[in-house]
Amino acid sequence: MIRLEKRPNPSRFWLYATPVVAVALTMIAGGLMFAALGKNPFEVIRTIFWDPLFGEFAWYLRGQLLVKAGPLVLIAVGLSLGFRAGIWNIGAEGQYIMGAICGAGVGLAFYPTESRLIFPLMILAGAFGGWVWAMIPAILKTRFNTNEILVSLMLVYVAQTILAMASTGFLRNPEGAGFPGSRNFSSYPAAQNPELIAGSGLHWGGVAALAVVVLAYVLLQKHILGFQIKLAGQAPRAARFHGVNPATLVVLCMGISGALAGLAGMFEVTGPAGQISIDFNSGYGFTAIIVAFLGRLNPVGILLGGLLMALTYIGGEMASTNLGLPSSAIQAFQGMLLFFLLGVDVLTNFRIRSLIGRSTTGAR
Repeated sequence: MIRLEKRPNPSRFWLYATPVVAVALTMIAGGLMFAALGKNPFEVIRTIFWDPLFGEFAWYLRGQLLVKAGPLVLIAVGLSLGFRAGIWNIGAEGQYIMGAICGAGVGLAFYPTESRLIFPLMILAGAFGGWVWAMIPAILKTRFNTNEILVSLMLVYVAQTILAMASTGFLRNPEGAGFPGSRNFSSYPAAQNPELIAGSGLHWGGVAALAVVVLAYVLLQKHILGFQIKLAGQAPRAARFHGVNPATLVVLCMGISGALAGLAGMFEVTGPAGQISIDFNSGYGFTAIIVAFLGRLNPVGILLGGLLMALTYIGGEMASTNLGLPSSAIQAFQGMLLFFLLGVDVLTNFRIRSLIGRSTTGAR
């Protein structure tokens, strides 16, 4: 019999050890799941984590890590700012979709113009689309005290409906013989998000992700807004005495996270995805929540967490193709990571004690 005892101060050891332990536990539990599915767990784990980096096609797959990690890092950094302040934007998937629709819509509105201004306009439109979609739960929160978790989450399904309407209606390719989907941006150079270094997979989305990591780190460490964000999350009453306006902070954090999610959608639709389609959204907005917590809400940690999660995407696709593993098993494997991350994170603020007062071996 054990109980949890509140620590006087958060454990620095568990603060940094939690992601490592969570990844190890995920591998163990995932291995058991793969074995239950009749697969060799060691072979599956090797395919997911080793082959993309050191296997036969590693030279190409390493570049694809940047492609997969870019949108995850962009979205997760934006979410982390709100999470630090106690503002829970769970609807980044919807903001990602709306950013893609707005960005693509602006580009297609000028088709077939070849002006160099089109792509910058699409970037602005993508950020604006995500920002507007995030402002809905932000304004409802500040004016009517609604729950931003529920509102932002429900708006994901509204965005998915608009995405279907765009694919089959107002953005559908008029030369597509009636098939759903917009024009392909690969044949529209002015609106294309090209590969910057041949064979690397790096496009402007990856550059933007790296820039956002640096800017977010500087914001949190050097700027008064970063101090207010951290203070609001750690001590809300002290933040109010310090002059922090909770409503302003909600609007700022939701707006930043929505704009970054919209940027991620715009870079994705003009790059790897290539077009607006019914199944354009791939769950990046939800997976970014795992990345944010895996990185401990720290921009540098989020960058590393995004690369790790991108590795599970690429390795998971290889496991599905080469080993016949169901794609749902890979999704469950990724979900285990968040489960164990949140579970082990309890040890950051609590000690495990026996009922007779003795601490367990791993709770120091």
